[in-house]
Amino acid sequence: MPEGGWTHASAPYLRPPAAGQADAWTTETAAKGRKGTQRVVRAGEVRASSEVAELLELDEAVEVIVRRRVMFLDGEPTELTDTYYPVAIARGTRLTETSKIPGGAVTLLADLGHVAHVVREVVRARMPDAQERESLAMRADAPVLTLTRVTADDRGVPFQVDVSVFPAATQELSYERRVD
Repeated sequence: MPEGGWTHASAPYLRPPAAGQADAWTTETAAKGRKGTQRVVRAGEVRASSEVAELLELDEAVEVIVRRRVMFLDGEPTELTDTYYPVAIARGTRLTETSKIPGGAVTLLADLGHVAHVVREVVRARMPDAQERESLAMRADAPVLTLTRVTADDRGVPFQVDVSVFPAATQELSYERRVD
């Protein structure tokens, strides 16, 4: 792990926690003796970009629900994540609100019948835009990693797209897959 940084693992974010437990970010950071918090800076309907529409297998320029969050590690911004949902799933739910959801969005989605069975992730490196640099308190010459995750149900129908941005110098992505 990078000094003072964070190792990201996807698995804790794909299944709801046990009843009464905190969301995965809070639980994972506490287990490592750190403090993870988040702020939802926007929630509601937006026009899907062509990339998000394609990943959710929706018509281009359709409305989707977004939850735009800033993740903090020990009080410092460490990640920007935009999570997109089809309006047919999310409209009228707490996914459209900026308040925290007990157990996280994964718990709410499971209660609505949407459980992860297929997950596809793509990681890329690039230079951040001005807003990302400012939000993550980064130097102008520092790159970021982006993680795009598509989560689909047991029929392979996508119901969630996450687009996360992390400072590359302080992050590590860790993957473990069971091969049967």
